Amino acid sequence: MPITGGLMPMMAGTAAAESEEVAIAYISQIVERPPKLSNLDIPPEDEGLAGGLLSIKDNNTTGRFMKQAYALKHLEVPADGDVVAAFDTLRAEGLQHFVLNVPADALLKMADHAKDQDVLLFNAGARDDRLRGADCRANVLHIIPSRAMLADALAQFLAWKRWRNWFLVVGRRDSDARFAKAIRRSAKRFGTKIVAEKNWDYGPDARRTAQAEVPAFTQDADYDVLVVADEIGEFGEYLAYRTWDPRPIVGTQGLTPTTWHRTHEQWGAAQLQSRFLKTNGRFMAPLDYHVWAAIRTIGEGATRTQSTAFADIEGYIRSPDFELAGFKGQKLTFRTWNGQLRQPILLTAARALVSTSPQQGFLHERSLLDTMGLDEPESECRFE
Repeated sequence: MPITGGLMPMMAGTAAAESEEVAIAYISQIVERPPKLSNLDIPPEDEGLAGGLLSIKDNNTTGRFMKQAYALKHLEVPADGDVVAAFDTLRAEGLQHFVLNVPADALLKMADHAKDQDVLLFNAGARDDRLRGADCRANVLHIIPSRAMLADALAQFLAWKRWRNWFLVVGRRDSDARFAKAIRRSAKRFGTKIVAEKNWDYGPDARRTAQAEVPAFTQDADYDVLVVADEIGEFGEYLAYRTWDPRPIVGTQGLTPTTWHRTHEQWGAAQLQSRFLKTNGRFMAPLDYHVWAAIRTIGEGATRTQSTAFADIEGYIRSPDFELAGFKGQKLTFRTWNGQLRQPILLTAARALVSTSPQQGFLHERSLLDTMGLDEPESECRFE
């Protein structure tokens, strides 16, 4: 179990001795991925961790005046490694705040293992809707949006554009099926219609065959927009400009719902983008933002309560008074019924921010942000 980052004290000398430290754990698990069809989008090795380190720096900027110091420890678990053992290693060192970039099953193992402990787990990497539904856990807060939130954000924009007839193309992986399920739910929720649905059965490499296959594949349907469910990018990029009729591509490719994008500069985001780029020599990725937001949440709890005690920080984060400034134009808060962070969703193309959801005209009695994702009346989450 390699340790890729030790506990890093951010203050030194007498000031450090007088400060109360908040130690935060970041556990990530290597996920085996199929070969990429393109070398353009290989994830950086420090994705996630870079966002965490910037957030630690941000927390310490404020913490210096509060006599609070923040430190981060990162454990990277192999694909076949034991995430619970990694948790126990850091827990034995006294850590109570855990930011996790692990698959859904691994997250549930840790949550159940820590059920009776004074710890708080922040989900930064698992989009699965079931984690906010039947498989929710009281000790988990979700920074990353669910697939339902992402699909609803996209569906609102398409409904606003009056692109109401969809052609859904589904990849061959389980994650594609889960995103497609979220798309079907969103279509029904916002009054649009899936007029055609097909599975992509042409294999993983469409580079040589797309020119011939895609026109025939998309020929027998009358639709406004092609919606793609291809989360790892096996074929989705090769649909554009090859469909029988000229139609927009949206979903996991084309116009894509996401938490963060390099073209997002509103509401002070340009300042965060600039600091991240200067520090890391690359643009901030969504995972970087998720880890950054989780650690800033902890820092906000410590600052507002003027305490580094776990109970005080957790109590504030779960209270109605909590809000996080996330550079998205609205305060970010947690849903009490499933622990999901409310936040606007960006709709982006490769080099442009197209829109931000929730869209105008979609109303909610509590928060416009609750028009995206599983609302309280439809939630299957029951905290024990």
